[in-house]
Amino acid sequence: MPEGNSLINLGDLSKPATVLIEKVSSAVGIIYEPFHVKRMARAEAEAEKIKTISRIELSEIEQRAVERFVHQEARKQINIEQITAQAAAALPPDAKVENLEEDWIAHFFKQCDTVSDKEMQSLWAMLLSGEATNPGTFSKRTVDFVSAMDKKDATLFTTFCQFVWKIGEPTPLIYEVLDEIYKKQGITFDALKHLDAIGLISFESVINYSRTGFGKLAVSLYYGQPTLIEFNSQTNNQLEIGHVLLTKTGKELVRICGSSRNEEFYHYVIHRWFNCGLVLSTSRNYHP
Repeated sequence: MPEGNSLINLGDLSKPATVLIEKVSSAVGIIYEPFHVKRMARAEAEAEKIKTISRIELSEIEQRAVERFVHQEARKQINIEQITAQAAAALPPDAKVENLEEDWIAHFFKQCDTVSDKEMQSLWAMLLSGEATNPGTFSKRTVDFVSAMDKKDATLFTTFCQFVWKIGEPTPLIYEVLDEIYKKQGITFDALKHLDAIGLISFESVINYSRTGFGKLAVSLYYGQPTLIEFNSQTNNQLEIGHVLLTKTGKELVRICGSSRNEEFYHYVIHRWFNCGLVLSTSRNYHP
């Protein structure tokens, strides 16, 4: 890549971050300067130049159109750079950024270059970082979904995800919708119907879902804490998981939703499983 075409001073970054920034530069054709003042000064100078030319050659309405275009593109530029900088800073040393597809990057920024809300930018940055770490993690369909998600929906899904365990795959445990453990967190019948309607979960108020095919032992995880489940039979065991399943998009987004562990809910689930006759053992130091 020619000198001056990278997003940031590459010497200050880890190799994965450098590769990410180079790929973003190649995919969307942007140049990032680490100093906000320098960037804004150049943008303002360019805008002033365009204004001067437009006063000479363009009609009044054309002048306003040019000025609006410059303002919009400058805002998009800032959004792109802020999201990229956050994503680059979050990359682990073993990120497989070299396998990140430039078509995916171009599609990604087409969907988020107008996002200026700081919390939503953080979500987009986690999405980019997650895809850069393990390319293929997030589909273009999920990127499109996030572009249509408003902040209220994102907050609701984050709240919901405190009730998700990992039992082979991310598994929400919504046993009794009217239980206080859910209601006091805002996860009500209406909230679940809304998450179902927008495509993040599948909610059945009458049907109880179950996971089947477990052997004698199974390991579940709740925010990194494993619980070993021992069933009564040697094979073909099943575990009731409640009224909700995650959709494909929901499973992808639960990884970056930013939810927090709910200690009371952990004990709620352990108590329920124990009352179902399961033998349980747990250790915060055990890693399956």
